[in-house]
Amino acid sequence: MDAAIGLMIFGWLFVLVWVPLVVLSQRKVHPKALFTLFFAEMWERFSFYGMRAFLVLYMTGVLFQQMIQGEADARAYGIYGAFNALLYAAPVIGGMVADKLLGFRRTIMLGGICMALAQFTLAGNAAFLGNEIVFFIALGLLAVGNGFFKPNISSFLGTFYDKNDPRKDGAFTIFYMGINIGAFLAPLTCAYLAQEVDWSLGFLAAGIGMVLGIVVFWKNMSKYEDKGNPPSMEALKEKVFAGISRETAVILASVIAIPVFAFLIDLEQITNYILVFGGLGVLGYIVYGAITMPDKEDGQRLLVFFFLFFFHMIFWMLFEQAGGSLTILADRYVNREGFTAGQLQSINPLFIMLLAPVFSWIWLKLSKAKKEPRTPMKFFYGLLQMALGYFIIVWGARAALPGLEGLPIDGEIPAASLIPLVFIVGMYLFHTTGELSLSPVGLSVVTKLSPARMVGFIMGSWFLSIAFAHKIAGELGKMIATPTEGGDAATALKAFADVYMNWGVYVTLAAAGLLLILSPILKKWMHGIH
Repeated sequence: MDAAIGLMIFGWLFVLVWVPLVVLSQRKVHPKALFTLFFAEMWERFSFYGMRAFLVLYMTGVLFQQMIQGEADARAYGIYGAFNALLYAAPVIGGMVADKLLGFRRTIMLGGICMALAQFTLAGNAAFLGNEIVFFIALGLLAVGNGFFKPNISSFLGTFYDKNDPRKDGAFTIFYMGINIGAFLAPLTCAYLAQEVDWSLGFLAAGIGMVLGIVVFWKNMSKYEDKGNPPSMEALKEKVFAGISRETAVILASVIAIPVFAFLIDLEQITNYILVFGGLGVLGYIVYGAITMPDKEDGQRLLVFFFLFFFHMIFWMLFEQAGGSLTILADRYVNREGFTAGQLQSINPLFIMLLAPVFSWIWLKLSKAKKEPRTPMKFFYGLLQMALGYFIIVWGARAALPGLEGLPIDGEIPAASLIPLVFIVGMYLFHTTGELSLSPVGLSVVTKLSPARMVGFIMGSWFLSIAFAHKIAGELGKMIATPTEGGDAATALKAFADVYMNWGVYVTLAAAGLLLILSPILKKWMHGIH
């Protein structure tokens, strides 16, 4: 049996056994709504990570195949960074829409429908058109949909727990495992279909996953009629102009935003300026609100959010090389042992599934013993492990350099000269433990630090840190994609190793050191929030 097919079958069998075990072990600890949101987010992430697993490969291999390798790579990294930046910037608006108008339920449904339509558009384009304009329109639709879906499903989960409920970090860790079950199955399935059968089937499978997520959410959330409703149904139905209600106006504004987002993804340099000025405006508003807030403790908690935002961004700008330069690295310079490059993106979520219950148990045990690290220290540990992961892949890359000297950049490389698979597996192991130290508890602490009246906006702003991270990640990819003119395969691989060492190791360790210094102050400003 082909290794790629075998891995896909193994993945589905593993999940069919693992998920029921997790649900059964936790069903008496957490409200049932956790598991509904768990499954809805699982399928939404299947959709997103399925497409992400091969998006850069599709761009370099199909859309930009007429370009030379370095130019195609740089173009793909730039688009990938801009797309993901807008994907995670949009939740700032999506969170406000849920807070002020639609409520969590309607906003989540609207986002899911947009994303399903986008994936089906990408599938049709790949099968029949191959048109760049249609491609960018579909990416714009995905970004708009994610803006509505992503911040609000996390915030909705927070409403089922009290502010200092000791189960909350554990709930978000389990929820995060649902994210990664989808992320595990997606590369195994969608990347295989895209790379080995037809690109359009990869996008189609991602679209079907999104539809399943919408159905799971819609069928089960009706049981919780007191949660996630619009702040005022009367205000929502009120006519604002030309007989159009506020709800309809939101939908029309979303349609108008799609070509705008498509334009910004295509001309990604413009996105840089918008992110800088828009992002600084949002952060400035949060800092101003923190300083002027009547309740001093609430204000200082928002300042903690501001600092964690920065370190969260550092972590994700390195982590999100996974869908960009690390996929290209795996495709060209790693001995994949028969697997596709996209399928290797399943290593991280596989480790998440195995280790998330362990981390959830550790946090609960330490909490009961009153020894659980505060969130800033969990972020510190996450950054350290990110640096260690990059050190491992740099080690593997530098060991492979002598065997690549003199080989053409676009030629066939003997397996013995490639980076052994164990190095990329080791890198993903430490990136995963770092992620589990930082990301799920980050989602949880945002719901704790946010004043109740603006939790959706603050959660959306939290995803803005990932937007910045993705854009910077794209720029790091461009550094890698510009080897010296006429260089050999060793020169190209050295570009990967140098950027990963400078940014993945040195910059990350510097950020971790700064956070360690600030940690006592941030702990004080949290005022009892754990």
